Amino acid sequence: MSGNIVRPYGDTTGDGRVQVSFTLPVPFGSPAERARAEGAAAQLAAKMGVEPAMVVHAKGMGPDYTFFIVYGRVSHLVDLSAVTVAEREFPLLSPAEVNLRIRSGLGRKLVVVGACIGTDAHTVGIDAILNVKGHAGEKGLEYYREIRVVNLGSQVAVPDLVATARAEGADAVLVSQVVTQRDAHISNAREMSMAFDAAAGESGGHRPLLVVGGPRFDPGMAAELGVDKIFGKGTTPGEVASYLAYALTPDDDGAKADAGAAADADAGAGADADAGAGVAGVAA
Repeated sequence: MSGNIVRPYGDTTGDGRVQVSFTLPVPFGSPAERARAEGAAAQLAAKMGVEPAMVVHAKGMGPDYTFFIVYGRVSHLVDLSAVTVAEREFPLLSPAEVNLRIRSGLGRKLVVVGACIGTDAHTVGIDAILNVKGHAGEKGLEYYREIRVVNLGSQVAVPDLVATARAEGADAVLVSQVVTQRDAHISNAREMSMAFDAAAGESGGHRPLLVVGGPRFDPGMAAELGVDKIFGKGTTPGEVASYLAYALTPDDDGAKADAGAAADADAGAGADADAGAGVAGVAA
């Protein structure tokens, strides 16, 4: 293909070959059951536009389910000019620049409360962002001298999260959701945003910045879920820190901070490391 129109690549360029996987509630025990199961998979793939559909792998999952991998050709084209990509609306800053922007804009430490809410016990995401050890070669928010982190860990009830955020004077609340069965991440995010809105209405105070993240979130759903920002898979601590500094400090102060960051970098590097080491145990 040429220009903005492309087709999938399988064996040769532009052959339209794709591979899809799915599970059907059909048994894969006896030879007759196996033949029927593979026929069901081929039928579904054909209805999806995969033609001819070849079942290249099938495996029983317990007595009543079968997992399939199907390979075949599709006729659909991709128009690259119609692809929309959410652009980052804030600049990526170094730790020294983040620290200086917060100090200049807030005049105090920025307070972040993080948790996994509901029944979600997978803290790997929230820990990667908050813990000083960080992720992808970047140190977490605990490393930043001008950020105070409160990591509540896993399976935190929404009312407890709201109460802690109010008690700590949180500027931002970060929630990670890995469990997505029956769209639990969606309902949990909505419950959280509604709870914070209700608490702000009752007290007359401000609502902290609400940030959610996880591999199954659509970044374009922030307004629908009632949160301020959604981060998807592959997010690094530096991106989150830069966003918080951008969203929670005035633009004019941020500009001054960016201009003076080079001077602060050398002087602040050692202090950043010492401060980060001192709070490394917060999430334990």
